[in-house]
Amino acid sequence: MSALRQILIVEDDAALRATLAEQLLLAGEFSADEAESAAEAEAKLARADARYDAILLDVGLPDADGRDFCASLRRAGRNMPVIMLTGADAESDVIRGLDSGANDYLAKPFRLPELLARVRAQLRVYDNTEEATFLIGPYVFRPSVRLLTDTARNRKIRLTDKECAILKFLYRAGGKAVPRPVLLNEVWNYSSSVSTHTLETHVYRLRQKIETDPAQPRLVITEHGGYRLDAASLAPAER
Repeated sequence: MSALRQILIVEDDAALRATLAEQLLLAGEFSADEAESAAEAEAKLARADARYDAILLDVGLPDADGRDFCASLRRAGRNMPVIMLTGADAESDVIRGLDSGANDYLAKPFRLPELLARVRAQLRVYDNTEEATFLIGPYVFRPSVRLLTDTARNRKIRLTDKECAILKFLYRAGGKAVPRPVLLNEVWNYSSSVSTHTLETHVYRLRQKIETDPAQPRLVITEHGGYRLDAASLAPAER
């Protein structure tokens, strides 16, 4: 069971917006938040707890051109994938949309399975770029290079592949507890040769690297037969 990826739908057509939200939820991989205008979207993005993984963005918004809004997102350093949705499918429209910073461009009417596939594809690409960075406590976490950086103390921590995968999955859970079997399945790909002891050993080593006092962990917390990250320590970084 993977942690849900949060998608912001910016669309002024209420019926289409509701349909998109419903289909994202039915896919079982995503949660959906909605905005009917650029102003509402900006307000949601500016919240301290905003953790959007991708944006579905209509071009024809009531208070802005979606392409201009996308360009403003990029200027503000928000680098999550943006997929534009529009009725204008001429080559010049596509080029203008991509030039504004959009990652993909889908003309209406579109097939919902294709939209979901494009969202998944863009998330896979983004998650493996050097731009994908997250805050965990005092650290900036860069999964693509398996690195945690504590700029205040000028400290860099290298992670193993498994430590990185554990930390990334716990981050995606947004502070909720993840059972040990789920972590085993996700990080070790359902390998029957891996036991909970293996997971516990990797978590122990991870804590030795990142906790101020590994005996009393404040970031990676044991809870309800699994582990979670301290929710207060989580935030997007340059998203």
